[in-house]
Amino acid sequence: MGSQEDERSLLEDGLLQNDGGEIYSGDGSVDIKGRPVLKQNTGNWKACPFILGTECCERLAYYGIATNLVTYLTRKLHEGNVSAARNVTTWQGTCYLTPLIGAILADAYWGRYWTIAVFSTIYFIGMCTLTLSASVSALKPAECFGSVCPPATPAQYAVFFIGLYLIALGTGGIKPCVSSFGADQFDDTDPEERKKKGSFFNWFYFSINIGALISSSLLVWVQDNAGWGLGFGIPTLAMAIAIGSFFLGTPLYRFQKPGGSPVTRMCQVLVASFHKWNLEVPKDSSLLYETQDKGSAIEGSRKLEHSNELTCLDKAAVLSEPEVSTGNFSNPWRLCTVTQVEELKILIRMFPIWATGIVFSAVYAQMSTLFVEQGTMMDTTVGSFSIPPASLSTFDVISVIFWVPVYDRVIVPIARKFTGKERGFSELQRMGIGLFLSILCMSAAAVVEIIRLRIARELGLVDQQVAVPLSIFWQIPQYFLLGAAEIFTFIGQLEFFYDQSPDAMRSLCSALSLLTTSLGNYLSSFILTIVTYITTKGGKTGWIPDNLNEGHLDYFFWLLAGLSFLNMLVYIVFAGRYKAKKAS
Repeated sequence: MGSQEDERSLLEDGLLQNDGGEIYSGDGSVDIKGRPVLKQNTGNWKACPFILGTECCERLAYYGIATNLVTYLTRKLHEGNVSAARNVTTWQGTCYLTPLIGAILADAYWGRYWTIAVFSTIYFIGMCTLTLSASVSALKPAECFGSVCPPATPAQYAVFFIGLYLIALGTGGIKPCVSSFGADQFDDTDPEERKKKGSFFNWFYFSINIGALISSSLLVWVQDNAGWGLGFGIPTLAMAIAIGSFFLGTPLYRFQKPGGSPVTRMCQVLVASFHKWNLEVPKDSSLLYETQDKGSAIEGSRKLEHSNELTCLDKAAVLSEPEVSTGNFSNPWRLCTVTQVEELKILIRMFPIWATGIVFSAVYAQMSTLFVEQGTMMDTTVGSFSIPPASLSTFDVISVIFWVPVYDRVIVPIARKFTGKERGFSELQRMGIGLFLSILCMSAAAVVEIIRLRIARELGLVDQQVAVPLSIFWQIPQYFLLGAAEIFTFIGQLEFFYDQSPDAMRSLCSALSLLTTSLGNYLSSFILTIVTYITTKGGKTGWIPDNLNEGHLDYFFWLLAGLSFLNMLVYIVFAGRYKAKKAS
């Protein structure tokens, strides 16, 4: 094939396709200095421990705040149930909205590595601020005196929420990039490495839940029993370890060059197609404009084959007479390549699948809000030990930790024999199973609440804001079902949005998958607000009062179960119509 320098040159231009036997990565990967990388020395599983360690510690930090946040707001900042739940879901929603910022910066300018590095620092500053707000006496509200609870001052609120939303901004540069950066360590042009990539997503999610397990068990206990300063300080230390782990792996990483702003490229397609609205799209797609080189004109991207959908966008790639006569094809706002047009088509095709993830995320949001509030009104004692209600999310995490190896080592090989698919189920099948399990989860939560309210009525506890003698362990099925649903839906989303996204838009598409979590939290807040407004009209108690014994939380859970069922039906329709991308 020529000298090593020739090979390096081909690799830099993205022209060398890898058949699994090349010594260099064939997907255009480079090292920290921008040089083509040797496969034997970089990437693959040898680079992953540092990335998985980073994710584990970062998620420990995040869930160390998120899991018990509703308790801090109600007990320390003295907020009501609805206000606390709304604040938690709004913050969590923001945490999954800011990844759009990080994704655009990563894909367009900085690359995934430097985006993670910068936003991790912001994240750490936010953690330190939050820890100070819970540790310094002047920055935290006074304790309740009997039934009198002094409200937090505006300054105390300000410091607390500044720290909280710095964390939300910091996570915006980490969440869309870490999973994609980890997947970048496996060469798409090598069949063996490509096969390993599916397992990476499973173990990536596994590492997330190891961090979450420590948070929902040990840290929740520390926060409830040893104090919130220490309870927030431990996650802050974990975030420092995450940053250290990430930088330690630098010599082993494979890097993808940023391909320019994906938002700009999409706008160029829309503008060019509108400008040429009166031109006809040729029936022969080979007449549409594309670079003659083997590689794409977009940095870090392979060419995409033309598809016969959304042909109105193909007008952006139609050559006009002036362009043909002058040979000037340099204005991207008037002429786009087929690959650039297909990038936008892919995002549009993904949209219905993406949208159905919002309702699932609204269900998932209940784990850190109404599931916890439901648990506070149940018997939390085991002998002389009291279980913090938020720690029940441990069973969701245990469920995930149980199902990841079972899915990867047992279910996938069995499913592969029946489906013939490399990963057992397709990503779309996997997500569909998760949506079905989410319906069962909300139904289980509603049944538990029906039993709890019946006991409250029988014992005359309806007018008393006290826990009923029903063990909190009755909540285990709903948490376990939610964990199983996560394994199918969330990991399926990670795989789907990475595999189906254009090469130069992978951070953006990962951010879009995370955006469903954001919008799901906002949807939960919206539904909660609407339900509270409607059910409290005329002075009624409503479904979710501060004293849940007087309410009907079960109605709210049934409402979410019904919405989840309708959502699953819509998903089945669009998943059946979805056409996968084709790279040339």
